[in-house]
Amino acid sequence: MDRIAVLIPCYNEAKTVAKVVSDFRRVLPEARIYVYDNNSTDGTDKLAREAGAEVRYEYQQGKGNVVRRMFQEVEAECYLLIDGDDTYPAEAAPEMADRVLRRQADMVVGDRLSSTYFEENKRPFHNFGNSLVRFCINRIFKSGVKDIMTGYRAFSYRFVKTFPVLSRGFEIETEMTIHAISMNMALENVVIEYRDRPEGSVSKLNTFRDGFKVLRTIFNLFKNYKPFQFFSIIALLLLLVAGAFFLPLVWVPFRQTGIVERFPTLIVCGFTVLAALLSFFNGMVLDSIRQKEKREFEFRLSLLGILRSGKEGGSDDGKKS
Repeated sequence: MDRIAVLIPCYNEAKTVAKVVSDFRRVLPEARIYVYDNNSTDGTDKLAREAGAEVRYEYQQGKGNVVRRMFQEVEAECYLLIDGDDTYPAEAAPEMADRVLRRQADMVVGDRLSSTYFEENKRPFHNFGNSLVRFCINRIFKSGVKDIMTGYRAFSYRFVKTFPVLSRGFEIETEMTIHAISMNMALENVVIEYRDRPEGSVSKLNTFRDGFKVLRTIFNLFKNYKPFQFFSIIALLLLLVAGAFFLPLVWVPFRQTGIVERFPTLIVCGFTVLAALLSFFNGMVLDSIRQKEKREFEFRLSLLGILRSGKEGGSDDGKKS
């Protein structure tokens, strides 16, 4: 098992990948550097190999697919995930790794938004999108994560081996963040300097298409991770709609004349209230299932620790013999 593994997902990053690999070899000489090539056509893999990285391949397109492959194949005490576009400083890596190895953090977020991101990044919609996503997640999940979409993170072994990767594309960062928050894993922020891509290097992130995917991911994860709150909001909205039609169109005329004049409206309002009750109780049931999943997750963490201790003990015995 590696002590520190640097994971670099790449798709057509020939202009920058060699520098990224060289920078990490300089600041973390003890680390093993993996470049996972995602169908590049510009010779990214060759340049990464020449720079000293171990190159592997993922043929399903999308950053989420690459991260899934990385997490499945690589065994390390600390994982550093970094984009291959040379927008993040390698100099922050030792501190981020130290947070995992010594402070037992499960995820360390490289926070760009508290430093130079808004000055360096020349795409205003990206700036707005990052701020919007951070606001939504911190409000919904009551967290204090400073940068949701950053591509610079450090992870513990137990996070990597228990994180179910479901996203295929750039929404993977949002999924990792929400998983860490929801599962009460130790999460820390490290402020990093950000620099925009060098000239000739093109971002693979589509502002609107990938932005909508991220928002859809937040919606789905809110429903899955906080079902009681999600379905309670739906129930409240349905009750408000029913009340908005029932009171002025049915109840007020009935109080004045003693006659129900709008039976169709009364029936629709009744079914809307039933739908609200179903939504509320559905949220309660799903919340109970979610609590059971959390307990099972804690059990898996304990089991993973036991298995890891057994592996380390076995390797130590092998060295002694």
